[in-house]
Amino acid sequence: MNAEPRPVREADRSGFAERAGVRLAFRVYDNPGMPTVLLMPTWSIVPSRFWKAQVPFLSRHFRVVTFDGRGSGESDRPVGGESYVDSECAEDAIAVLDATNTERAVLVALSRGDAWSVLAAAQHPGRVSGIVAIGPASGSLLGVQEQERLSWESGDGPYSRQHWLNGGYDDFTEWFFARMFAEPHSTKQIEDAVRWAHEIEPATLVDTTAGRLASASVEDACREVRCPVLVIHGTADLIRPHAIGERLAELTGGSLVLVDGAGHGVHARDPVRINLLIKDFVDRVHPVARRARMSRVRPPRALYLSSPIGLGHARRDLAIATELRKLHPRLEVDWLAQHPVTEVLEPAGERVHPASAWLANESSHVEEDAGEHDLHVFEAFRRLDAVLVNNFMVFHDLLEAERYDLVIGDEAWEVDHFLHENPELKRFSFAWLTDFVGWLPMPDGGAREQRLTADHNLEMIEQRARHRRVRDRSVFVGDPDDVVPLHFGEGLPAIREWTEQNFDFCGYVTGFDPPEVAARTSGEKVCVVTVGGSGVGSSLLRRVLDAVPLARRKVPGLRFLVVTGPRIDPASLPDVPGVELRGYVPDLHRQLAACDLAVVQGGLTTCMELTAARRPFLYVPLRHHFEQNFHVRHRLERYGAGRCMTYEEVADREVLAAAMAEEIGREVGYREVEADGAARAAAMLAELL
Repeated sequence: MNAEPRPVREADRSGFAERAGVRLAFRVYDNPGMPTVLLMPTWSIVPSRFWKAQVPFLSRHFRVVTFDGRGSGESDRPVGGESYVDSECAEDAIAVLDATNTERAVLVALSRGDAWSVLAAAQHPGRVSGIVAIGPASGSLLGVQEQERLSWESGDGPYSRQHWLNGGYDDFTEWFFARMFAEPHSTKQIEDAVRWAHEIEPATLVDTTAGRLASASVEDACREVRCPVLVIHGTADLIRPHAIGERLAELTGGSLVLVDGAGHGVHARDPVRINLLIKDFVDRVHPVARRARMSRVRPPRALYLSSPIGLGHARRDLAIATELRKLHPRLEVDWLAQHPVTEVLEPAGERVHPASAWLANESSHVEEDAGEHDLHVFEAFRRLDAVLVNNFMVFHDLLEAERYDLVIGDEAWEVDHFLHENPELKRFSFAWLTDFVGWLPMPDGGAREQRLTADHNLEMIEQRARHRRVRDRSVFVGDPDDVVPLHFGEGLPAIREWTEQNFDFCGYVTGFDPPEVAARTSGEKVCVVTVGGSGVGSSLLRRVLDAVPLARRKVPGLRFLVVTGPRIDPASLPDVPGVELRGYVPDLHRQLAACDLAVVQGGLTTCMELTAARRPFLYVPLRHHFEQNFHVRHRLERYGAGRCMTYEEVADREVLAAAMAEEIGREVGYREVEADGAARAAAMLAELL
């Protein structure tokens, strides 16, 4: 697993500005003809990556420039406090504007960046068209800077020079960022910041702090600012009191937004609100013509969001949409979707909305976190935070531009989460679909994973209790007994009981009627091997291919059809006698229904297709994939379907070949899979139109 996920939006250009012998690393995100937003650096304890939730959204609307401040990221680390006084950092911003051929920009600053933005605007008024100051940190505006300097130089607590230099830096970073993100459920933001803080040396942080505390007050500079100013400050900021923000707004004649209950890192903890505030401010500073939405008589419209992790959701969602159109024949359905879901939708003639091009691909980011048949799906999901913010902002912009009567989110986690965080943005009926409830810790995750999954579940429970009106319908794709008989965490409700109280149940949705299996007279037996629509299954495919010669000796005439799916190149696998390699197969469910045996991952869709077709199969859950190991396995055991094997077992060719020989052609006695799930789900959704 990579320490730092790749960015959602790659820069179009990067380079260095140099001033007074210090190199400053910048990145440019082009958007020709649009105003420029310069995302300012802050305290060198973090690099410019702290803007990761803002860059993708803002760069769709504006030209965006970021840079690592001196002492952080890829920029130089000059020695001595005099190198880090506010006036030097302000001039750095102007140097970056010069190096990026930027005539004027709106400066957006967090914490310490407020002073640098104010000085740049006061001393170079023609270069700064506006300032957004988030959680401003200039203690000089309240006359407390000298007191802070004395405390930092002579104290022995976490925030002191001696503590950082004498082995207490690790403790300090944990303490500081826990205060910066004091809101509940901020574990990911804290972890990111602590990791970034260890990219610099304590001595550098000492120099940057000495420079700030030796800087002159910016009060007079505030009075000289002539451009528009927006100040955003959390009322529960434990790093800097919102009195600083109030004073900054007063001195600059700017407007003030106090975010109730927010801490110092509100840009990361409440990214949707901050993104929209920044955009609205820049639009006011640089007005552009916007096309108004016209009210007209029109047929009902639905926007469907289908989870991109695999292909199973797409087929069931297509079946539900088909049934929904039967109930509302004039209904227009658009899809906000990405690969591999589009592989199912486009051949079916569905309209994939052009805004889908702005979505960050979740599958590719997840695949980067995968190991050998190993995907720690909970950790991978947490590392999607910037992806999820980007994709919600795409959704928000689409709903701002076009009217939809109903939004259907099949495990569209970002939409459900951020609508609950920003319920005022909901101006449509919203239906939520899922086939599992509850994020669960893996046994080897220890106390940390138990704590984090429980915290994640608790946040969801609290959101639902606080804003029940966000979801107009919650549909569980299955029956109550398909819900695991476990708890959300220590001291939290039972998952099944809570789900029964908060969901309607439509039964399982296969998306097809199981075809009749034609009897074969050739005596040939066929084993289908498939790993779904993601790209994390190549390891299992190779293990099966290793076992093919042994299996063919045990079962004479056995033929293998190995389906790699749309994200694994069949040519990347070895050519083995008796094996046909194919990529994406649109009618895979028919191949599965006709096979004598299947070997698959532990994904719900493929396993339930085999269950519905009453075919014997081996399934091998991905290691650390809690959904496959707990939720899917529980459901399959309820149906009496399939034989579960561990990856360690199938890595032994003899064991795997023997298992295939034992299972092939076996008569099964699975529980019947309901055939009307799509119609039942559609009936629930139709009530919202």
